[in-house]
Amino acid sequence: MPPAPTPSAPAQRLTGLPPVVSDATVLLVLGSFPGAASLAARQYYGHPQNHFWRILEAIWPSSHRQMVTDSYENRIAWLLDHGLGLWDVYASCERQGSLDTAIRHAEVNDFAALAARCPALRGIAHNGGESYKHARHTATLGVAVHRLPSTSPANASWSFERKLAAWRRVCEQHGLI
Repeated sequence: MPPAPTPSAPAQRLTGLPPVVSDATVLLVLGSFPGAASLAARQYYGHPQNHFWRILEAIWPSSHRQMVTDSYENRIAWLLDHGLGLWDVYASCERQGSLDTAIRHAEVNDFAALAARCPALRGIAHNGGESYKHARHTATLGVAVHRLPSTSPANASWSFERKLAAWRRVCEQHGLI
C-alpha cells in the first residue's frame, strides 16, 4: 500500500515592507507584494533577476555608476531624489513562494493615508497585473494611474527593451526624465 500523501505546508502570513516616499514623491510605483528574496533582504526588488533596478539605471544613466555601486539605502535616496516612491498594494498576505498567483487572504494597504503624506504625488504606476487589479482604488486619489509591465523575472513575455520603453514613457509623463 503506498504511503498517504503528505499535506503541503500551510501558507505563512507575511508582512510587506514600509513605503519609501517623501514630500517630493511625484510618482509612486506599486508592486503587488515583495517576493521571498526581497522579504529576506528587507529590500524592494531584491531578487537579482528582477529588472526594476536595471530599468531605472537605463532611465537615469547619468547617475548609473553611483547607483549600481552604492548600498540599498543610497539606492533609496537616489529614487527619492528623482521623485519616485515605492510601495505595494498588499500590506500582508498568505503565500508560499514568490508568485502573485499564490497570494491568498491579502490585506490591502491604505493608499489614501499614504497619498496624504505625499503632497507632490501626481501618479501611481502599477508594476504588473496583480497590482493593477487595485487601480480602481488608486484612481480615487485623483492622480493619473498607469499599468506597467511587471519587472519580475516571471514576466518573460515582455523583453527588457519593451519593459524599459513602457517605464520610460510613464517617467517622462511625470517629468522624472
